Amino acid sequence: MKIKEIQELTPKELLTRKREIKEEAFNLRIQQQNSQLERPHLIKVARRNVARIETVLSRKAREAAVK
Repeated sequence: MKIKEIQELTPKELLTRKREIKEEAFNLRIQQQNSQLERPHLIKVARRNVARIETVLSRKAREAAVK
């Protein structure tokens, strides 16, 4: 996901998307342990997407606290 796409989502949507990506990353790790993962870079991509979402969530929370 691009950062622009993430910033447009509401906090509730962000939390849902974060949960989905974490489940996806878990499944990818399981596949990797079973030597079934064809594209191992997807684990790294998933971790980065979770970090991006957490960053946007904290920014939105900080902005809401200031208001």
